[in-house]
Parts: sequence; structure tokens; C-alpha cells
Amino acid sequence: MPAHPAPAAAISESEESRYPIRRGVIGNLGFYGGLFITRLIVRLRARGTENIPTQIPYVIAANHQTYVDGMLISAFLPKAHFKKLASLTAKDLEDQHGLFGKLIVRVGRGIAVDRFGNPIRGLIIAKKKVEEGNILLVHPEGTRSPTGELGEMKDGAAYIALKSKVPLLPVFIEGGYEVFSRHMKWPNPIDRKTGKRREVTVVFGKPLDPREFKNAKEMTQALVSWMETQAQSYRRMRGLAAT
Repeated sequence: MPAHPAPAAAISESEESRYPIRRGVIGNLGFYGGLFITRLIVRLRARGTENIPTQIPYVIAANHQTYVDGMLISAFLPKAHFKKLASLTAKDLEDQHGLFGKLIVRVGRGIAVDRFGNPIRGLIIAKKKVEEGNILLVHPEGTRSPTGELGEMKDGAAYIALKSKVPLLPVFIEGGYEVFSRHMKWPNPIDRKTGKRREVTVVFGKPLDPREFKNAKEMTQALVSWMETQAQSYRRMRGLAAT
């Protein structure tokens, strides 16, 4: 989020009712088909699933490694939660990323946010949708990592969780960058050194309670601290595996 965002113009009922984008038959086929293929080509694992809230709504804040991070996370959510899952998506994803971008927006039940301009309109709509009972996935980095390392995290996820008075569930994806980074046209699921399928692990942390934080910056700092701990642990694990 910009330090001093310009005020958002009034949001019309038609604009608000458009979101989240309806998943529909195409979106559901895209999700289950994509997940089936993913499980065939990589070893998809999870840790900390006991931390997933039993009650909805809540906000998910995840690092951003691939086009399909939302699908990887959704693979471990209860089915009832997946039905209510929406995603804060870049406004340009639907228009400038071809058919694949359009499909991702549908699978994720996207709520568009202008990452190159004023994001406030999208954040306001997203907050309302959470208050209506939707789960919201947010990538605080705003874009896929160019290096596999964590980028700067914005306050949007914490802002929505605090304003909506719902838990913030931190999620860290391990190994996604090696399989399908932003520099790849196609997934790279096989480790050439071992000849085995790569492993992708989705780590669910303990939810952050909005009542324990004074503001969004403080909550984001707690999120960043958890993310950095997970990143360090993953780096150590990779280092040990290479020796």
C-alpha cells in the first residue's frame, strides 16, 4: 500500500457485486484438473494444517512464488472453506496474462486490485467480502518473487484482517520457486541432480489474532517475522540436502 493513498471514489453496487469473480464450472474444472496434474508431477506436502481456523471468515497471507500458489494452498483447506475462498488479484492479471490469467482469476474467485495505481478500491471491496463471510487470500509481496527470496510485504492483508476483525493465517510455500518460477514458461518438476520429483510444501502457521495488535503495521511486522523464520529454515534444509 502507498504511504499516502489517494481517497477512493464511491464504489457502485454493480462494481461491488461483480466480486468475487464467480468460479463456475470452468474455474472448478481448472482447479481440480490442475491439482490432479500437480500431484502427479511433484510431491505436494503440508505442515501445520491443524492451524487452519475451524470458523470462517479469515484472511490468508502467503508468500508468492508461482502462478498457482492459491491452488497449492487450497489443496489442504476443508472443502467448505475452498468454496468461500476469494483472492486479492492484480487488476492486470485478467487482461494482460492471456487465457491462463483469466483462468487463475476464476479459480481464485478474484477481487481485482490496482497494484500500479491506487489499491484502496480493491481493499475496500475485499474487506466487505470478508465481512460477508468469505475467506480472502492475499500475497503481501504483491507479485511473484523474482529470486525465490521474500520481497517487501505491504500492509494490505493485515489491514483487512484488522478492519474485519478476523484472524490472519500466515502461510509459507517451500519449493514452489524451483518448480514454477516467474522465469519459467512451463513447470520444472524434476530435480536433474536426483532424477526425482521435486517437493513443494505448504506450511500453515498459527493465526494472528487482530485483538493483539494496535495497527496494521504491527501485525505485518509479526507476519514478516514468521515468514523470515520459515525462509531461514527452508534455506538451511536446502543446504543440508545439497551436502
